[in-house]
This record gives sequence, C-alpha cells and structure tokens, in this order.
Amino acid sequence: MKLSDKVKSLPDSPGVYLMLDNDRIIIYIGKAVSLKKRVSSYFGSSAKPRRIRLLISRIADIEFITTSTEAEALILEAALIKENKPKFNIDIKDDKAYPLLRLSTNEKFARLRIVRREKKDGARYFGPYTSAKLLRQALNFMRRIFPLRTCNVIPKFVCLNYHLKLCPGPCQGLVSKDEYDKNVNNLLLFLKGKKTDLIKKLSSEMKDASSIHNFERALELRDTIESLSSVPIPYKRYTVADQVEALEKVLRLKRRPVYIEGYDISNISGFEAVGSMVRFKQGRAYKKDYRRFKIKSVKGIDDYAMMREVLKRRFTGVISAALDRPDLILIDGGKGHLKCAAEQLKSLKINIPIISLAKKFEHIYVQWQNKPLSLPLNSKALRLAAAIRNEAHRFALSYHRNLRKKQILVSELDQIPGIGRKRRQILLKALENIVLLKGINIKQLKKIKGIDERTAKNIIEYWQKY
Repeated sequence: MKLSDKVKSLPDSPGVYLMLDNDRIIIYIGKAVSLKKRVSSYFGSSAKPRRIRLLISRIADIEFITTSTEAEALILEAALIKENKPKFNIDIKDDKAYPLLRLSTNEKFARLRIVRREKKDGARYFGPYTSAKLLRQALNFMRRIFPLRTCNVIPKFVCLNYHLKLCPGPCQGLVSKDEYDKNVNNLLLFLKGKKTDLIKKLSSEMKDASSIHNFERALELRDTIESLSSVPIPYKRYTVADQVEALEKVLRLKRRPVYIEGYDISNISGFEAVGSMVRFKQGRAYKKDYRRFKIKSVKGIDDYAMMREVLKRRFTGVISAALDRPDLILIDGGKGHLKCAAEQLKSLKINIPIISLAKKFEHIYVQWQNKPLSLPLNSKALRLAAAIRNEAHRFALSYHRNLRKKQILVSELDQIPGIGRKRRQILLKALENIVLLKGINIKQLKKIKGIDERTAKNIIEYWQKY
C-alpha cells in the first residue's frame, strides 16, 4: 500500500503513530487526539521547518497504536520513545521543562505523583511527558484504575480518598502489602506501555477469583479490564494495511471478507448474561451496526446455549432484515465454541465461514482441520482477528456492567418504603447509578417528577441507616 493511502486510511481516534525509514527503523514517535488529522498534517502544503521537512523526506512507512484517550496516548508515547530512542525525538530527552511521573517504590507503600526533576533517590521515574495538562488527566485515570495512597505521611485514619475508592487504605491495614504491591506492579506494566500484557494478567486473576467463588473480586477485576479495554490494543505495533487480505489467505476463504462479525458472551455465574455482536467493514470497526443481546432463554451457566440464542436472534427476525449477512463470523472461544456455533448456523441453513479465537494461546480454530492455526503474534491476520475478538469482548462486558449496575439499584430501591414500581421506574430514568442516589439531598429529590417530600425523606433515611 502506498504511503499516501496509508495516511488516508488512518483512524480518526486517539493514539500513537510511529514513522519508519526504508530500513524499518523507527525515526519518530508522536501522539494524537486524531491519528488521521495529525499524520495528514505532515503532508499538507503549508511551509514547514527544515527539521520537519527532513523527517518527511525519510518516512517510508507509518504504523500506529490506538488508545482510549489522548492522555493514555501520552503515557504510551513516552514509553515507546524511551524504548526505541528515535532520532527525531531526542530533543525532549533531558529537557527540564517537561514533567515526569515519580513512583516511590523506595517506600513501603508506593505513591505516584508528578515532578519536575529526577533524583537518585531509589524511586522509579517515567517520562518526560510533553503535556502537563494531559499528564494530569492520565494521573487521574491511573488513580482510579490503580488506587494508591497520595499522603506524604501515612495518617492514623482513612481519608476521603479511601471512601472514593482512590486509595485501598494501607494506613488502617485494610490492604495487605502483597495486594498493594500487586497494584503497583500492574501500574508499572501500564506505564511501560504493556497494556496487552496487563489485560492478560488481570484476566487470569479474574478467572482464578471466579473459580474459588470470590465473585466480588472477579467483578472488580472485570471493571478494571473494561476500563483498560475501552479501545483494544491487540499488540504493541500494527499496520493499517492489508490485514484483511492476510486473513483471507490464512483462512483459505473464497473471497475477501468485507464484513466480519465478532461475537462474545458475558456473565458472572450466569448472572445478567448478555451477548454482543460487533461488525467490522474492510478491517475497521463499523459501530452503527453493533448489536447487543440480553439472554432470555438460558438459565444458569451455559455459554454454548447462550451463543446459540444470540446467533439465532441475529440471523432471524428484525436484525436479519436490517443487516446484510457477513462474509466471516468470529466467535470468542475454543474448539467447543466453534462446533456449537457452526451447528447452530447449519440448523438455520446459513452457509457463512466461521472461526473461533481462544484467548489462552491466541489459537484460531477452523472447520477444515482438527488442529488450530498457531500464527506468530505479529501476524497481520492474527492482529485483525484479535482486534475483532477484543472489541466483541469489550462491547459485551460494557453491556453486562450496565445491567449489573441497574439491577443493584433496583434491589436497593425495593427496600425503601413508598417506592413502588412506578416511582422505581422514575428514579431509574433520573439516575444512572446508586452512587448518584447516595449523594443526593431532599431538595434535589423533590425536583424529580413524581417524588414528593415524604418519599424523599424515606430515601434519605434509608441511606443514613446503611
């Protein structure tokens, strides 16, 4: 693919771009709120400084990594610059004007904060970062995902940060040193730009927690994974290009898969089970065609039956009439998931190529041979398949989490005197989650249509008790 075509096909989303020369050496790394707009600006007709003109003259290829936000792109940009040391990025290496992150691993319970100078004090330093504003945003995000203490001196009592779930409370022994250090190590992976490794690690911990029926911990880990996975990063670097063509060849398809649909199931021990369908067009997420399913016919834990229900609903009725059939179907799972899904399609008399992708070893299961395809992790075909699988997982997880929040709120509202079905629906429409209800006062409650003063007082009294 020509360089100009690659630039045109870049996504309009936050991320990091890597510019390579003819020898495939990275010569510049940058971040952007929109990869398409930022990279396109290099090739515009406006006059540019000599240094930029020199950079442009040496660009032979461009790779990119999408991120959830521009603030996350800032963290990844710095990690990649430190690792690769591109020729055109050397300017900021020792510039004291740029802020750094300091993780005080030299303390018993480490803290993370922004500093201006690096010292030889035993702490870990990351950066420098090119935007103080974005770094503060990134710091706020990291404190939510990886809660650590912020106090200069450990106090005698827990502070507001503990109640806001921004600190695990080491001052009162509410978290063990081992658990606290796990959080620190996870944060280190994130700061090093190893988000994919981190998500795999947390997924393994979630399965372990679920296997010993520690569902509260499993739910916490799922929420963390969802926050980290809002835009999937299947591997460290990947190109635009020709991934669809590579997948076509690897899977021995009869034609180029223009539309690919990915499916996943999400539940905790059968609770609030949901399914997701994501749709990719020419290798890009086509979000207007996404669909989600609340499982209706399956009780308990049966992922196979849930997948059968989702596929049946997709290829019959309203959805089938609204969407053209895809050229390829991808199921999140292993050999058993593939067999189950293929049998359902056959019963519906639908002839569409179907594969499954297992998370553990990233093996692709196909129908035309018993052994799975084991592709290199940098394979273009595997990168695209993993991106679709991860997006289906993210979409299912997001829907499951929303339903779970709503169910918790419904359960709480049912305990309050004076809250019947009608008022419960009113409150559900007015409030997103239970946290909002806990922080509300009588005056604010009375502004909600259908909530009188007596009901408002009952709500406030209920929260004061619990």
